[in-house]
Amino acid sequence: MNGILSTFHGVPRRCSTFLPSKNCILYSLGFRSSFCTAALRTTGKPNGEFGYRRNPEKVRPRHESKEPHSCYLEVSVRGMKRSRSPRGSSESLNGKNKLKWYSGMLRDCAAEMRLGEGKVIHGRIIRSGTEPDMHLWVSLINFYAKCGELGFSRHVFEQMPVKDVVSWTTLISGFVAQGYGVESVELFCEMRREDVRPNEFTLATVLKGCSLSSDLEFGKQMHAEVVKIGVLSDVYIGSSLIDLYSKCGEMEYADNVFCMMPEKNVVLWNTLLNGYAQAGHGEAVLRLFCKMEEPEMSFSNYTLSIVLKGFASSGAFRAGQAVHSIVIKVGGEHDDFVRCSLVNMYSKCGVAYDALKVFKTMKNPDIVAWSSVISVLDQQGLTEEAAKLFRVMRHSGMRPNQFTLSSLVSSATDLGNLRYGQSIHACAHKFGFESDDLGCNFLNALLSGFHDDETSDQGTRVFKQMLTDGFRPNMYTFISILRCCSSLLNIEYGKQVHSYIIKDNLVHNGYVGTALIDMYAKCGCVEDVEAIFSRLKEKDVFTWTVIISGYSQSNQGEKVVHCFNQMRREGVIPNEFTLASCLRGCSGISILENGRQLHSLAIKAGQSNDMYVSSALVDMYAKCGYIDDAEILFNGMQSRDTVLWNTIICGYSQHGEGDKALQAFRQMINDGVLPDEVTFVGILSACSHMGLVEEGRNHFYSMSESYGITPSIEHYACLVDILGRAGNFDEVESLIEHMELTPNALIWENVLGACRVHGNVELGERAAEELFQINPEADSNYILLSNLYASRGRWNDVSKVRASMSSKGIKKEPGCSWVEVDAQVHVFLSQDASHPRILDIQRKLEELGQRVTEAGYTPNTKYVLHNVTEKEKIDNLVNHSERLALGFALINKDNSKKIRIFKNLRICGDCHEFIKFVSSTVNQEIVVRDANRFHHFRHGLCSCKDYW
Repeated sequence: MNGILSTFHGVPRRCSTFLPSKNCILYSLGFRSSFCTAALRTTGKPNGEFGYRRNPEKVRPRHESKEPHSCYLEVSVRGMKRSRSPRGSSESLNGKNKLKWYSGMLRDCAAEMRLGEGKVIHGRIIRSGTEPDMHLWVSLINFYAKCGELGFSRHVFEQMPVKDVVSWTTLISGFVAQGYGVESVELFCEMRREDVRPNEFTLATVLKGCSLSSDLEFGKQMHAEVVKIGVLSDVYIGSSLIDLYSKCGEMEYADNVFCMMPEKNVVLWNTLLNGYAQAGHGEAVLRLFCKMEEPEMSFSNYTLSIVLKGFASSGAFRAGQAVHSIVIKVGGEHDDFVRCSLVNMYSKCGVAYDALKVFKTMKNPDIVAWSSVISVLDQQGLTEEAAKLFRVMRHSGMRPNQFTLSSLVSSATDLGNLRYGQSIHACAHKFGFESDDLGCNFLNALLSGFHDDETSDQGTRVFKQMLTDGFRPNMYTFISILRCCSSLLNIEYGKQVHSYIIKDNLVHNGYVGTALIDMYAKCGCVEDVEAIFSRLKEKDVFTWTVIISGYSQSNQGEKVVHCFNQMRREGVIPNEFTLASCLRGCSGISILENGRQLHSLAIKAGQSNDMYVSSALVDMYAKCGYIDDAEILFNGMQSRDTVLWNTIICGYSQHGEGDKALQAFRQMINDGVLPDEVTFVGILSACSHMGLVEEGRNHFYSMSESYGITPSIEHYACLVDILGRAGNFDEVESLIEHMELTPNALIWENVLGACRVHGNVELGERAAEELFQINPEADSNYILLSNLYASRGRWNDVSKVRASMSSKGIKKEPGCSWVEVDAQVHVFLSQDASHPRILDIQRKLEELGQRVTEAGYTPNTKYVLHNVTEKEKIDNLVNHSERLALGFALINKDNSKKIRIFKNLRICGDCHEFIKFVSSTVNQEIVVRDANRFHHFRHGLCSCKDYW
């Protein structure tokens, strides 16, 4: 047979070019199919009735198209077991009944996935010369599709003399059933070019294909076609549309389709419920579940499982408990599928014992249920229980998977037990999880548990053990150990790891390079950071974010801005962490204009409500002197975490608005947000600024008694400041003597500062001696003691302190103030006459001096710490940096705007008094941020309550 017959309708036809030409019975059953995605691609323009435009870039197929395996099958009719079919033999049947018999047999074979037997039937059809009717053609297409042989299914389809909508729909459905969403859409486009009109089943099937491939754009075109031909009320189409929009994250569209359906059956309800559950919208799941009216509908096991899944995703524990009670009431607790959903819900909500209790009622839990319970036990710190349950699982014969073993590695990390981790590693090998890198990856997981531990050297010990045991570190190992070094600030060990990285030729790897930059940045090695960054060939947003964050943490705001601009010039789009780091950098140097530009970028990118960005924005506005703007932003946030509350509390405290800080703290507690160490630093600072000794003392002791927070050295320093400002020096000394922590420089600086205010020379000298031992090169310690002596008129002692500084080569940091005018920053040094408008500034200050003198201002020359004449002291005060900045601002500033001045040191006491009078005389609000806080001068008063 040179021309193998491959026809079903009686007309001999040459075999297709991709079929063998001889030596096989029924080659049409064993053709080599070249069918693949390319065979389905559309060409030419769509018909005028409906423009099915496709954008391949927006199509994300979930399954790769594969060419079906070739299958050569020599069929022996005698080998076919006829008795297997209840339908009997086809030989005694007439033509029409014979076609029905073949169709029924093929349907049975498709249902039971009997590919070989179905092929034999197909062979009999060809041998007998039977001419298939439309039903038999469709049965053949359906049979091959159901058995996963899409190439054969397509070949049969191509042989059809006439292709109607049913045959097209059957073929498309086959592709959808096998997960080929993209190809099903292409087939539909091909059908429409053949001018075959779809029916409701076709449309529902293609919509499922759009869901599979996440092709929202084409799905919307299909939606338009559904509306056009008037079949939107069809339940299957409605559920397919809801499923499409849900899987593409368009829950508003899904909800609209649901609302438009005239009749809502359980399929529609469950589809929408499942969409909200997958999106993690627990509140929407609960609201929709409560609207389901018919008990048999809302209380089905399948519906209850979906609802529980939604509550698991959103962590809605109380709602999950309520549904659990419904499950018990309707008898659903005997269904393992429901019980598995309950286990998942309790596990995701972190309720380990309830998850374990439900789990124990399951007769045949699958690996998902086992892994869920083991995971939640590990997450809740019940590591021993997790290990015991794993042993029970092994005795039951259940094989673990990677997720089970990952949870156990996490348990080993919590226990700090390297041997236990190694035994889990051995278990992984036993069960076949033995890829080349798996051993390192399990130890990586062990290393990762020590990333954030600032006290334990377990990470470095694990890494050493890895090397000793012969494991070769990979990229992930190096990243993990570098993060451990970052947490420990162990630069020496980090440099050793760096040498290993160079040896393994991974220094140019972007991920490893980013980890190196992070490690060096956190250890303060800026030059090393810049050197590594410059050598990286590829820099993604994470690399840029790490270096920007490093500059921000080291208070190099100018470099933050420069780096951010360079990143944008190179086309890298910042993420929320990049913006937050940049905003922190702007906060450090109080660059308002750059901060506002970043705020605008965050709004345009839709990231202004991100928790990291929002807290950084509040911090930026507060530190730039715009506490009102910070407050507006804070009040506009729908969700507030501890960091955001801390930011506004500390902002209020820095701006002298202690009442608002304490009120915010009370609201934070009422909202159920637990405070942390930073919260109490802000609260104690507020009490210090307001002179609230008793309240400050109560808050200090409530930390450990009410919230289980052990006071740190910063909290003790705040309490010392509170007591010192009030002059309670006996209590200060008692506190220092009995505190569990060793007093550091911050403690003694606050003591010395309080002694300067109250003139306590004896305790001040003791505090200064402690400071000289802790940090003998810090100029501020000498200046504080010198100021104490000067305030008491002890000029000989002042001279001794200054001589000591000179002999040690210690120079006083010069006073420096700056003010931003018309988006430009102008800097002034004390006694500086270099500014181009210095004459205008001096004339303005002379004018102000006359006006405030008339209002009652008298220069307080005790703040001039030099033994010179009174006139020289007054001249010295006039040329302090903050006054020069004020004079410049007043000759340039719009009177309707606040003046904001920033100073590197504490504001001079006389300048403080002078600016109070100026604010009243010129009726202008003036804000000065010095080294300690913000001073808001309004109508002759200051927010700091005149603590001098």
